[in-house]
Amino acid sequence: MESTEPTIESPVPETSEIAAFPSVPEMPVAETPVEEKTNWKQFLFDLVETLALAVILYFGINALSARVRVDGFSMNPTLQDGEYVLVSRVTYKLGDPQHGDIIVFEHPNQPQEDLIKRIVGVPGDVVEVTGMMVYVNGQALNEPYINAAPIYSGKWEVPEGYLFVLGDNRNESSDSHAWGLLPMENLVGKALLIYWPPTDWNIISHYDIEVAAPQ
Repeated sequence: MESTEPTIESPVPETSEIAAFPSVPEMPVAETPVEEKTNWKQFLFDLVETLALAVILYFGINALSARVRVDGFSMNPTLQDGEYVLVSRVTYKLGDPQHGDIIVFEHPNQPQEDLIKRIVGVPGDVVEVTGMMVYVNGQALNEPYINAAPIYSGKWEVPEGYLFVLGDNRNESSDSHAWGLLPMENLVGKALLIYWPPTDWNIISHYDIEVAAPQ
């Protein structure tokens, strides 16, 4: 008799999956430089804003002040030829002109020309120049700032709305003694300081001239 022995099947070993190609390490991707893009709208806006601010400042400063050049020697020794002076346009919008103030104004007979002089007479005053002295309302003025005593003479009554002005270099000045009274509407402003040349930088002295009250 044939003996039938059970057939034992040997297990087939499991085959592990083998990659067909070896793994390649990932290479870092080179970053593309970010191109800076100009924002033209923002640039134009900033430019317009800057220009507008500059224009506002320019006109604002000019509305409050003026810069004038001293031309000539009529205000010696207080001011010298060629000096540049800063002038306040608002002083006389806030108050009245006073004796002794140094002012800049348009020439009454030549509006295109600006002059700089000292106020000697205000509305209501009577100014008289005689005997090489200046009198206001009968009182002789003490004037340490003048270059020389006046050698001319005359008498002027100052009405409302006008001023009487003289240069500190009395005998070399075109002022009220030569062309008459100054209308207040011609005022540019009050001289504040000398700003050029730097060696002459100085705050301008406005002497408080004491005068008698008009009679």
